[in-house]
Amino acid sequence: MAPAAATPLPDLWDETHAAGLDEPGLLLYRSNLLGSDLRITNFGGGNTSAQVEAADPLTGVRVKVLWVKGSGGDLGSIKRDGFATLYLDRLETLKSHYRGLAYEDEMVDKLRYCTFDLNPRAASIDTPLHAFVPYAHVDHMHPDAVIAIAAAANSQALTRQIFGDEIGWLPWRRPGFELGLELEHLARENPLLNGVVLGGHGLFTWGHTARDCYHTTLRVINRAAEWLAANGKTPAFGGERTPSLSPQERREAACRLMPAIRSRISSSERKIGHFIDAPEVLAFVNSRELETLAPLGTSCPDHFLRTKIWPLIVPADADDATLDRLVAAYRDDYAAYYQRCRHPDSPAMRDPNAVIYLVPGVGMISFAKDTATARIAAEFYVNAINVMRGASGVDRYVGLAEQEAFNIEYWRLEEAKLQRMPKPRAMQGRVALVTGGAGGIGSAIARRMLAEGACVVIADIDAASCAAMVEALSSVYGKDAVRGVTLDVTREEAVEAAFAEAALAYGGLDIVVSNAGIASAAAIEDTSLALWNRNIDILGTGYFLAARAAFRVMKRQRIGGSIVFIVSKNGLAASPGAAAYCAAKALELHLARCLALEGAPLGIRVNCVNPDAVLRGSKIWQGEWRDQRAQSNKVTADELEDVYRQRSLLKLSVYPEDVAEAAYFLASDAASKSTGNIINVDAGNAVSFTR
Repeated sequence: MAPAAATPLPDLWDETHAAGLDEPGLLLYRSNLLGSDLRITNFGGGNTSAQVEAADPLTGVRVKVLWVKGSGGDLGSIKRDGFATLYLDRLETLKSHYRGLAYEDEMVDKLRYCTFDLNPRAASIDTPLHAFVPYAHVDHMHPDAVIAIAAAANSQALTRQIFGDEIGWLPWRRPGFELGLELEHLARENPLLNGVVLGGHGLFTWGHTARDCYHTTLRVINRAAEWLAANGKTPAFGGERTPSLSPQERREAACRLMPAIRSRISSSERKIGHFIDAPEVLAFVNSRELETLAPLGTSCPDHFLRTKIWPLIVPADADDATLDRLVAAYRDDYAAYYQRCRHPDSPAMRDPNAVIYLVPGVGMISFAKDTATARIAAEFYVNAINVMRGASGVDRYVGLAEQEAFNIEYWRLEEAKLQRMPKPRAMQGRVALVTGGAGGIGSAIARRMLAEGACVVIADIDAASCAAMVEALSSVYGKDAVRGVTLDVTREEAVEAAFAEAALAYGGLDIVVSNAGIASAAAIEDTSLALWNRNIDILGTGYFLAARAAFRVMKRQRIGGSIVFIVSKNGLAASPGAAAYCAAKALELHLARCLALEGAPLGIRVNCVNPDAVLRGSKIWQGEWRDQRAQSNKVTADELEDVYRQRSLLKLSVYPEDVAEAAYFLASDAASKSTGNIINVDAGNAVSFTR
């Protein structure tokens, strides 16, 4: 079989657009173009720079300023304020302060003294690599095709074979001041070079203009990809050992495994999962070389900082005993790695659990503190798979040496970066499913939990409203944090499918808010059996089915959970002309009490919120129910809200956000010692007092 041809990176440079930009603008434009394609560099990886003339803000003298991507930025989304700016002459002066490799880290602190125009953006550890290269424009990328060459056993020879005299080569060295000096020396001694492959790391390219630098970067990456495609062995990874399950079987296996894994790695903090079964992932996890290559770990520092030094291989049919053994063994191996490699001043050992789980026949699962981090970790491991495929296809893949990997992972500068990160929000790592989530109360609950860091699945019978709500919430809280599923809570198979979707999307479930509802009014003699059954089906059976599905997932997770029923004042207080509705609401209350008894030994809490007269944003109050209640109170529909406000003891209206606050409290750790309870959110109503 002939090797597949590589798809070249497109040249996206628009000269008409570029003509209107200043030098920092051209740097930004180039950066965004390069960062838009994961084949060029991964999320948050790589950096770009430009040397720009500017007037000193104090003296007015023209000086050279290095604009370089700041610490922690992402090229694809970076804005102008994401670049650090530093006096180039002061950066040169730092060379006289450099005391050698053993003192390299102290140079990072000295970068602050080179800041131009009081720019608050912190400079990254890669700044010297850009500052000392004698070219105005420099790109540092992490393209899979070039890292495959950098991670090959014969990397230097391959670099020479593929690129000739255009691209140089340097052996692995941790990014920092020393590597910057080595880059400078190589570039000055070899003026015909357009870049360099860094062993085990990535690619540096340069040019005299932003456009030239961009095109050099594309040309070098395309040449590497074309060469690998033309010379790589087929089939990749030695061919298939484990056949893929069908797409549906893969989903079912992931739905079963993810909550089970999550239960075993969430003792210190809840984790969020991500599942991927892309063709390149299946080719690796199903291959004959999986168990040879996976333990070698990744090569590029950006890869293993996101994915940990090794993945964990998990059989698709792993039972509880197997998972217990595998997870415990991984933790032991990681602790042993830490003890072998630690230095006297190393930071304390971090979470010893795996981030990446490879499942032959199924795909890849990743777990992290939040969904974006879990997704990005998976993307990075896909990059690592591409690197292993490329390197092993033309040579022998070589992962970064264990001690070097440790020195990066537990680097003092990396630890400082972790310490600067904001504290986690109260619901970070929690997954919530809200039925009736597209309505006024449901969406308010979703917003409240999203604001505290939870991932939320919006479940609603109205597909259009559900999609619109997911889009609205995603625009505020990010697409990673919100999912939507169309759900009729009266259909058993639909409920089970929705909860499976939540497990597949986020790895499990911590919070379920049953909120789907209707309202009806009719004298008892006018209440049809169909009306009675509709109330019981949605408000009784629907709550039962959601709670049962929640219990099944939460029992598998073994880390407890919280179920909140949104009931009504009418669960406690009867109203004339609404027997079906009031009886169904009373059913919900007593079901919650029963479930609280069953859930307590498992750490599953079940509580209720009883709202009253929440008119604003409610689908229930938009139709016939509002007119019926207005007629019953002998007022117009527009006057109804004031009637309810005046009826309350506190003379206040009740809004969806008020109900959301109560639901959030009951679902949160603040209510961790509360189960079987009711919170009335009705502005005070004596007939619904619980005592």
